[in-house]
Amino acid sequence: PFYNKATQEVTAPGSTFKLVTTLEFMRENADFDSYSYNCTGSIESGDVTIHCYGGHVHGQVTLRDSLAYSCNTSFSNIGTKLDMDALNKLCEDFLYNKELPYDGYYYKSSYSLTSKTDKSLIPQTVIGQGKTLITPLHNAMIMCTIANGGVLMKPYMMDRIENCDGSVVKKFSKSSYGRIISAKEAQTLTDLMRSVTDYGTASDYFSGADYTVAGKTGTAEFNENKDSHSWFIGFSNINNPDLVVCVLVENASNTGTSATSIARKIFDAYYD
Repeated sequence: PFYNKATQEVTAPGSTFKLVTTLEFMRENADFDSYSYNCTGSIESGDVTIHCYGGHVHGQVTLRDSLAYSCNTSFSNIGTKLDMDALNKLCEDFLYNKELPYDGYYYKSSYSLTSKTDKSLIPQTVIGQGKTLITPLHNAMIMCTIANGGVLMKPYMMDRIENCDGSVVKKFSKSSYGRIISAKEAQTLTDLMRSVTDYGTASDYFSGADYTVAGKTGTAEFNENKDSHSWFIGFSNINNPDLVVCVLVENASNTGTSATSIARKIFDAYYD
């Protein structure tokens, strides 16, 4: 009962990690807007074969489409062209393998790929599988960094402590950890994530919402039977962000519960 899954449950980030892969690709390719790839539903890299979720064939896709449709083959193709040491450095900038600026008890997230790692691990790793692990808290912090224009904020649990007569004993306030990415990079990622909710994997869930959402869905396989967890990370009111939400539904492939559907209910409750 004292196990806090938000801060202690480490699992594969699934396709939510594609935001990090996207950012590294943007940094290495100034002409990233001209990226184009023909998705046939699967891609081979050495003796590794990557399939798009559900056997989907996405056809010709841009970088925006790749993120919107969460195209595994396109991102695996992107990954084989990246500087793995630079991607590792970006992950560490986002505090993978490091302590988080959080006072509570938590487990650290982990990322291990470098230029010296077996290249057969690249296609799985860049789509959020492999040995990469993250907690919901940390994934929310990464999304919060994007929502805050590239600045990571220190998470805290309580707004204030009151005594029995309602007087405030202690007030907690927001504080910044520091800039992680540039404001321009954060804005570009936000713009790309808007496509996820406009016409991509989350569009059905956010249809008709009277607020805007930028986000990313994720499916994280956790065994050889391809059973999976469901992720959603995102924020609302993208021009002046209000709320960051991170949802992880364990064993979603067997329960049929979608993290995105839960996120929609949370946003709706906030704006109601």
